[in-house]
Amino acid sequence: MNVNTEVCIVGAGPGGALLAYLLAKNNISTVLVERHNGIDKEFRGEHLNSEGEQILKKHRLYEKVKEYGLLLMDRVEYWSENKLIKSVFPPPDSEHVGIHVPQNHLLNVILKEAKKYDNFQLLMGTRVSKLIEDQNGRYIGVKAIMNDTEITINSSIIIGADGRYSTIRKLANIPTDIIKHGYDLLWAKVPRPVSWDPTVRLTLINNQQLALFTQAGGYIQIGWNIEEGSFTKLRKNSFKPFVKQLVEAFPELTETVEKNINSWSDFVLLNVQSSRSKTWVKDGLIIMGDAAHTMSPTAALGVNIAMKDADTLAGIIIEAVQNKDISTFNLKKFENARRKEVESLQEQQLLQESSFKHNFDVTL
Repeated sequence: MNVNTEVCIVGAGPGGALLAYLLAKNNISTVLVERHNGIDKEFRGEHLNSEGEQILKKHRLYEKVKEYGLLLMDRVEYWSENKLIKSVFPPPDSEHVGIHVPQNHLLNVILKEAKKYDNFQLLMGTRVSKLIEDQNGRYIGVKAIMNDTEITINSSIIIGADGRYSTIRKLANIPTDIIKHGYDLLWAKVPRPVSWDPTVRLTLINNQQLALFTQAGGYIQIGWNIEEGSFTKLRKNSFKPFVKQLVEAFPELTETVEKNINSWSDFVLLNVQSSRSKTWVKDGLIIMGDAAHTMSPTAALGVNIAMKDADTLAGIIIEAVQNKDISTFNLKKFENARRKEVESLQEQQLLQESSFKHNFDVTL
């Protein structure tokens, strides 16, 4: 099976899906490849900041996502020893401090809009196995496996939007520096009590951050920092004393936690790291989002940065295709436009993590 297209995007997360939609909408034939069979992924970055919100509004997607369901956060709260010590409210020009959008809601909207265009094709359950090069070393397509059958996708431009463990980045031999943050993260999700407001609540347990994010659909997502590499040792012990610390910090969660967290298997481990790739662009190939620059979970920047990548890259590709100039020099405009800001935000994340405890010092 052979597929011919102008752009092949690997990875149907928010960044890859948004880029595919914007390209198809502008008459560029686009194939979007996703290795999973569905888009219902749990425990991914699901919080939009003002930039993510404005990108959706710019492309007239926000109201459509709102119809599926989202939740505006009223405030961020800092708690210590069962006492509220500080609150952060929305700025005067906003009605929220962040928006929870279930990723499947966001992807459903974007992909539904993309499917309206005949020049868009979505290949689910398809895993890329090889990059194809021409005699000059330019990437001109990919080999992939779909339903145990090898397919060839011939493409003028290949986009790797396939996350922190990017297959495209590895196949293109793009070196990447890994930045460790000294902690890992345990995710869990429980139904929220009726009285629980749309908030982000933060506290310290054993000198590590515990974050509770109210979610659309009536849930609370728990993000619990633990010492890097400690989960293997931790799970050899009973989970009950560990979880007891959560309900002691927020007693109103006792019932829902006891009903829904019954073993270590109710937690999902995220090995926290950020990364910087040496380059984001090679001949005929671009990486974006976490594939190019993994972010840590701090401030929930990942999905917003991926969508900003998509918004920026779409304009560059559209212009390049229209001008029939898809040279590396031209495509490099994407990296030149985005790298400085992304690396600055990575530095801000490290600074926020190192200074997080200061938020609980009432003498400051």
